[in-house]
Amino acid sequence: MASSQPLRKITPETDRNTDDKPSLMQGSIRTDPHTLQRMKDDQVIDLIRDTDAEISKLQALQLRAIADLSVRRRRAPSVASEVALALSITEHRASSIVSAANALIARLPRMLNLMDDGKLDLYRVMKITDATAWLSPDRVRVVDAALVDRVPGRNATQVRRAAAHAAAKADPEGAALRTERKLVERRLALHHQDTGVAHLSVNNAPTEKATAAFARIDRAARALKTPDESRTLDQLRADVAMDLLLSGTGGPSPRTEVFLHIDLETYLGLSESPAVLAGRGSIAASVARHIIGGPDTTLRRVLTDPQTGQAIELSPTRYPLKRDEFIRVRDQECRQPGCTRPAQSCAVEATRAQGETEGAADQPITYCSRHRKLKGQPGWEYEVTPDGTVNVATPAGQVHSTTPPSLHPGRRRGNWFGKKPRK
Repeated sequence: MASSQPLRKITPETDRNTDDKPSLMQGSIRTDPHTLQRMKDDQVIDLIRDTDAEISKLQALQLRAIADLSVRRRRAPSVASEVALALSITEHRASSIVSAANALIARLPRMLNLMDDGKLDLYRVMKITDATAWLSPDRVRVVDAALVDRVPGRNATQVRRAAAHAAAKADPEGAALRTERKLVERRLALHHQDTGVAHLSVNNAPTEKATAAFARIDRAARALKTPDESRTLDQLRADVAMDLLLSGTGGPSPRTEVFLHIDLETYLGLSESPAVLAGRGSIAASVARHIIGGPDTTLRRVLTDPQTGQAIELSPTRYPLKRDEFIRVRDQECRQPGCTRPAQSCAVEATRAQGETEGAADQPITYCSRHRKLKGQPGWEYEVTPDGTVNVATPAGQVHSTTPPSLHPGRRRGNWFGKKPRK
């Protein structure tokens, strides 16, 4: 029988004064890396909590600044583009943060105060702004007051559930309408990952249809799960779902064109250098060769500059070469800094050459539909330098640049972007 251990006295924690603790510890740890090792476990946990509280306070300050910028720009959609460039994040993420900032200032001031006090961070507060976005101003104030004592100390799932419950209680009829709105927003989403695989999902599908679809896939997968089948049930479900989408009752699979950039040595199996799938990023050499080996694959020769890897000629072996087709192969992706939309889904837009007036010696550049619209917004300026670099000036006077992408996978100068002040 194990020897008994004295029970520790467990009491709820009270608010602790954390002023300046994280900043003082940061200086101490930078000068002496062994500081953390000399701390006791409870001190390390306290430091983790204290730094999290400080991060929340800084996030509140950042959200106030973002909301102020949104007001200055008269809540123009381009604010998300400006914030995305400033923070080096995607425009989808920036748009969500801008919406959250505006909601906290105008609709949920108590939740913002919790952030000021270090009791609620950005991730959790966005669960609340999302769950209450559909409420009227009067009802959202009721929810704001009701959540003050319910969300501190709760994780993101608990916060989301508490906010959704409070919102539905404040407006039961609106909750039903929200379900209808979500159904209107249903969509198919494809997210490519960095290992040659992707995530495919149907968002906001009707519950009854999604449940029925999963049941059908599950039945087919279980029927295939024989003693000789090495695949797991999860793998079988995924394979069955893809087979139904590609060769089921939905009709024949249409041809889809993607641009795969691979050097000759990798293509021949003499090298394992990664290839580049335009708009998706690097993929393993074996995956690239598998794609090339498909029965319907068409190969095109692209001549590149040996120094920069930039495309200079595309062979017209499949059909007569068009200028726009070459531009898309050359650019690979939308040339807006930070955008990874594949060039095949982009339009070719004339862009002012550096040192020239509008319309004089314009250069053709690929932009997705979103950034074609942004290019025409007041305060946004675009130019192309002689080496193909695209410079984008924001309304705040910040300049962001993208260099021309390289078709040499080993030294790809992709759509990265730098920042510099406007001269």
